[in-house]
Amino acid sequence: MKACVDQNLCIGCGLCVEIAGDVFQMNDDGKAESYGEVTQDNKAAVQNAVDSCPVSAITCE
Repeated sequence: MKACVDQNLCIGCGLCVEIAGDVFQMNDDGKAESYGEVTQDNKAAVQNAVDSCPVSAITCE
């Protein structure tokens, strides 16, 4: 499973990085991006990041 951040929707609040920093990071544009794989160990944290995103910019495939 892979998490994706819609760069057009992301407002760069950084909440996903705080919740699941092993999957999300901030890029040079100040927006979040996915860089890590979703695993069994971090799946709950990633789902929490998806649910917590204030602009619903994160999806998992």
